[in-house]
Amino acid sequence: MQAGTAISLFAGAGGLDLGMEAAGFSVRAAVEWDDDASDTMEKNATRHFPGLLEVVRADLRPLAVGDPGGVGTKDILAAAGLGRSRPDLLVGGPPCVAFSKSGFWLEWKRNGVDPAASLLQAYTRVLAEARPRFFVLENVYALTFDNRASRPAFERLLKEITEAGYKYSWRVLNAADYGVPQLRPRLFIVGARKGERLPDLPGATHSGRWEQRKVVEGRLAHVTAGEALQGINAPPEPEEVVRGQWGHLLPGIPPGDNYLFYTAQRGHADPVFEWRSRFWSFLLKLDPDRPSPTIQAQPGPNVGPFHWESRRLRVPELRRLFTFPDDFEFVGSRRSVQAQVGNSVPPLLASKVAAEIARLC
Repeated sequence: MQAGTAISLFAGAGGLDLGMEAAGFSVRAAVEWDDDASDTMEKNATRHFPGLLEVVRADLRPLAVGDPGGVGTKDILAAAGLGRSRPDLLVGGPPCVAFSKSGFWLEWKRNGVDPAASLLQAYTRVLAEARPRFFVLENVYALTFDNRASRPAFERLLKEITEAGYKYSWRVLNAADYGVPQLRPRLFIVGARKGERLPDLPGATHSGRWEQRKVVEGRLAHVTAGEALQGINAPPEPEEVVRGQWGHLLPGIPPGDNYLFYTAQRGHADPVFEWRSRFWSFLLKLDPDRPSPTIQAQPGPNVGPFHWESRRLRVPELRRLFTFPDDFEFVGSRRSVQAQVGNSVPPLLASKVAAEIARLC
């Protein structure tokens, strides 16, 4: 059933867009500045984005400050073949490294001076000018933190959404709670033009232990990494060998553990690291009996999660852990593919969000 037309900003490899398509929306135009990600969208268009008319290769940052140069909202609507008509849905996940939890150890990020932060304003500008019936905005959940970098930016974002003529609701959704085999909390804001019914955010269908959270009775168990990777055909890749200064320590770490295995507090006979001296994902290994921890777009040489076989995850395995279709093809180097996947919204989670909007179309 066709739910309506959609345009996508900051499309990346199309994870969010796959979810929209699964819910019945037709993504007509996608804006993305990275060439490899754009090539990925185009390569998969026939099979997975059948209504896609154009991938607009453009940087949206000038739009955030009203720069007349570059691509504008009229250009995006024209690329979607909409002319003066309005799209039913605007979707996008503006890259906001300034608010990423993993980057808060950098002072310039804590102070909120990352120029990429302005990409939130590029989204709200298109929202105000394109006037879709509904919108979905996805972002890092650290944007909701009560600190000097995140709080002003989040309040400004919500204010601009209201000024654009929209009502909204927001919540942090953990992908694992929706059947994705990855513990990946992300912020979702959904909204509707005033006069339209506000869509709900989907309720969780799965449950499991995560940080301080307990299992919720009546829900399905989290899908584990072992379940997701079962039966997968993933030939070895040259890049899977873990090198770097500490790579040789990885085979000794049990599945589900990290560098803390090599500390005196854990009772190691020959400790290598001080307690909590590294980031939690350092030498982190997957546990086949639990969902994968968050997979990053640009991990360092000894940053996991690594496979329980003491190697880097292979591309077909990354696809499974993000719920991309097995026949979805990525374009670019191994490093580029890692970035494309790591920056993606898991399509299964996106489809659950989109389905709530499709009910109102």
